[in-house]
Amino acid sequence: MTANSKTAADQAVPLFSKTQTQSMSLNRIISERDALTQAREAKTARLRELRLEKEADEIAAAAAQAALPKRAGRR
Repeated sequence: MTANSKTAADQAVPLFSKTQTQSMSLNRIISERDALTQAREAKTARLRELRLEKEADEIAAAAAQAALPKRAGRR
């Protein structure tokens, strides 16, 4: 019986080690994915802000252009 217990323990250690290594690898992969997602969201927010600012400038320029009196053409 002692031989069987020793054998079971000897088999359990490598299996646990393998499971622990897989878990650490999975945690690293998840952390990298989260970092990429966070970076993508930050870039998207920055680009959205720049686009909205540009659109506001274009609308303001169009409004200013419309407010100017039209020049009379040559006769």
